[in-house]
Amino acid sequence: MDKTIWIVQTTLPGDMIEPIIGSWSADFVDAGLTKCVQRSKITSIYEWEDSIHDSKEWRVQMKVANHNKDTLIKLVKEKHPYDLPQIICWKVETTTDYARWVEE
Repeated sequence: MDKTIWIVQTTLPGDMIEPIIGSWSADFVDAGLTKCVQRSKITSIYEWEDSIHDSKEWRVQMKVANHNKDTLIKLVKEKHPYDLPQIICWKVETTTDYARWVEE
C-alpha cells in the first residue's frame, strides 16, 4: 500500500434516530467533503461534569482526502449537538485506487 487518506471520527447521541443520523452524515458527502461515511451504534463510558456516564452513542467515521480534512472538521464542529464533541482523526494507508477515489 502506498497511498494515505484520513479517517475523521466523531460520536453522536444514541437517541438520535437512524433517519436523522443518515441525513447528518449525508450532508458531508453531499458537500463533497467525504466519499464514505460509516455509522454504527456503540456504548461509551466516560466522565462528564464529575459523573460517570454509560451511554449509547453513534460512532461516525468519514474517509477524507487531506485537502478536505480541515474543512470537514470545521463543519462537523458547527453541526455537532455536543458541547464538547469528540473529533479525532488519523492518517491511514490504503490502496492507490481507493485513495484516488477518496481524493477525487
